[in-house]
Parts: sequence; structure tokens; C-alpha cells
Amino acid sequence: MAPQRFHEQFDQIQRSMPDIPLAMGPDDSAEFLYEKGVVLVRDGEEARLVEDSVRAHFTAAADLDQNQVRRAGPGTNRSGITRIRVGDPGEGGRGADRTVARALRAVREQEVRAGRRLVTRNHVVHIAVNACPGDEPVPAPLSQPPNPAAAEASHDPDTAVGVLVVDTGLVHDYRCYPLLAHTHGDAQTAECDDKGVLQEYVGHGTFIAGLVAAVAPNTDITVSNALTDAGAILESEFGQKLFEAVDDGWPDVLSLSAGTSNGRTDGLLGLETFVRELRAQRTLLVAAAGNNASATPFWPAAYATLPGYENAVLSVGALRGDGEFGACFSNHGSWVRVYAPGERLTSALTGFDTPVPYIYQHSTYDACRFGFGYACTCRHPRHTGVLSDQTAANKPDQVMFEGFAQWSGTSFATPVVAGMIAAHMTAHKETDPRAARRQLLAAVADVAEVRGAHVPALLPPTWSPVAVESLPTGA
Repeated sequence: MAPQRFHEQFDQIQRSMPDIPLAMGPDDSAEFLYEKGVVLVRDGEEARLVEDSVRAHFTAAADLDQNQVRRAGPGTNRSGITRIRVGDPGEGGRGADRTVARALRAVREQEVRAGRRLVTRNHVVHIAVNACPGDEPVPAPLSQPPNPAAAEASHDPDTAVGVLVVDTGLVHDYRCYPLLAHTHGDAQTAECDDKGVLQEYVGHGTFIAGLVAAVAPNTDITVSNALTDAGAILESEFGQKLFEAVDDGWPDVLSLSAGTSNGRTDGLLGLETFVRELRAQRTLLVAAAGNNASATPFWPAAYATLPGYENAVLSVGALRGDGEFGACFSNHGSWVRVYAPGERLTSALTGFDTPVPYIYQHSTYDACRFGFGYACTCRHPRHTGVLSDQTAANKPDQVMFEGFAQWSGTSFATPVVAGMIAAHMTAHKETDPRAARRQLLAAVADVAEVRGAHVPALLPPTWSPVAVESLPTGA
């Protein structure tokens, strides 16, 4: 893990959600974030059972107030879940919330009897992440072609594959990038601060749409601006946002570069209703595996290995610039089904009509924060960020974006795979995205090495490997 970056992002996300006190879980180990003083349950009888069980447990504990156990209404939505308040969100710091932990323990006996989980923390779902992308974007000149480059294919509105990107919104000048001519959707809110400086995460969804369009020009891309608060949203709200994103119809492919771990292997309670509905549709969810350099399941990507969801969800990890090994930040494990280039990709960001300044939020490290020995994005290119060091001697670095950027993360490996599936559908006149997924993976000829394991690698024909510099051991 990288606690420095995680703690910086904790502060950033907390500022974007000032009315929702957050804690780290399961302790200060930087595994996930969640709402303090609240747990999630399924609506209806289970909510009543959990409420009664927690209240009885708190009554027996002299240091806890059973009167605080109540519905944190309105609480219910299309996800079929209810928020129950079990503690004072104002108590304690940002370390683990002991009241929430005790509420979870209070229901364990009932969970054993029921044979399934009844209660969970209300996790923060965020752009795939150690609460942030693998790095921050780096300006790329317009003279430098996108990478992956635009495939030689035309757009046919009658056969175009529908791709929905659930992320941040589209920047105001995205149509200046020709590849996004057939893209539409929600606008990015509050692109710049009151000083005209680009805010963190702005352009994330536009960058992703540009990657899909480059790999698969015969696509109709829609971008949903569901992740407006520093790229984050509460689990209790995320299922509802996903349902709203498909209100106009389920797409062929849904590209999602967000999620969270939760210390469990059975998914997110807040997404249970949505993924069950997804399974009944023909849509393929292509989801990022996350950037924690961890084998811990990251949801919803890890649904790819749960029984019944294997064909509906495809989890994507990131390869480093040469495509031969895993990127230092990429999550990994048997639940990650495929890997694709995800380091120093080039796509559209913003500033096409007028250059836009950006101030780095995080400082690069002297060595890879995950212990790798190549010249990874943890340390190159060098810059000082405002959240890491605010001393006068280390003034944060500022750059100008003029349309293109390089960016790294499983966030970006994911739309590459989504684009390859869409391109396969066009090339083979395949109308079933899940069949295209099976066909594409069955034909994979490339492999990469990730943590000693050989894994399937999807490499777009128009992608150009980036030379990887090796560093001396211990450097």
C-alpha cells in the first residue's frame, strides 16, 4: 500500500463530501473508506431484524447508546437497501469507527443462521484507485499521436456498438477532438476552481471515452457523470446512479473505472440489486481491477469470478509501458481475468480551445511506492504536489494542458479492453457483447507476467509499447 497517497486522497474526498464524515477501514491500513456511524442493510424484514439486533446489543453495552440505532432515512432507493444509523458520526477521528464495527459484530449470529451477509459498512466507491488513479496526468503535445492510435475504421450509425462510460463527465471542449464526434452525455461540473485551475479528476471520463473511440471508432459512446465528488460516491448511492445511467436502455458494453475493496469475497451489498439485473441483461460490464497493488478483491470488478456473473463482468488489470509485465500499481490475483496496457497511455483531456493550468496534488516518490525496480509512474516524471508538501522550498508544480495527456491506471486499461470487445463485435458482425468477450479471450495470443504468474494480455493493434527503463536494485 501507499499510505501517504491514500491519506492525501482521504482529505481530498472528505473535503468534497463535507456533510458525510468518513473513516478508514478496517483500521488505518488504507484498505477502504466508509461512512461513519452508519451501516447498510437490505430493505424490509432484514432491516428490521438488523435494527432490533443492534439495538439489543447496544443496550447490553454500557458505553453505547441504544437510542441512536434508527433508520437514517429516507435511505431506500432502487438498490433495495436502507441506511441504519448506529453511532454519532461526529465522534472520533478518521481511524476505524468502533461503533460501526460493533454493529457488524452484533449481527454475526443472525448472519450465520441466514447463511448470508445481512449488514455492511457504507463504503466509498471511487475512481479506481488507491483512492486515486495510478498517477496524475502529464501534458502531451498535440503533435504526439494518441496511444493507442486511432484504428482505421469508419463510424456506421446502423452498426455502431453502444458503449456507456460511468465516470466523471465530458469536458466542455471535448468535441474539438475528432474521435469524440459520436460521443455524448453529461457535462463535467466545475472543471476549474475560482482561480481557473483544473481540478483533480477533471477529464478522467473524457480521457476514457477517447481511448474507447481510438480502439473502436465504430462506437456510440455515452458518458454518465456519476462520480462528481472527487471521483467518489457512497455505496448506498452508487447502485441508484448505475440504474439511472441505464434508464434510457442497457448498452452493449458498460465501461466502469471505479470500485472499492471491502475485505470480503461476496461483493457489495449496495450493488447487489444492480448486478443481479445486469446478469439478466445482455450488457457486458468491463470493470477496473483497481490500483492498490493488492490481491484483495476490488468490487464490482471481482464479480467476474462469482458464480453466475462470469459472463456478465470482465475484470481488467494494467500492464506497464512495455506490455510484458504488470504495472506496479495494478491489483492482481485470480479474480483479475485479463490485463491490458495501462501505463502512460495518451488520450484527450482538455484545453483544446484554450490551454488550462493544473497544479499537481501529489508528489512523486524517491522509490516505487510498491517496491518495483523499473522507472514507474510513482517516480517519473518528477513533480511536487500541494497535498504532499506545502513548504515554501517545495512549491507545487504547475503545468498547462493543451488537449492531450498521458495518464496511467487500471482506469485506462479498462476502456482499452472495452474498445477491443466493441471492435471485435464490428469486425465479426457479432451482436452479443458477452459472446464477443468469450471469443476474444479464447483467441488471446499474448501473455504477460504479473507477480510471477502468466496472464492473458489484450494488446490493441494500434498501441505502441513505451520503453521501460530498468533501475538499479534498491534504487
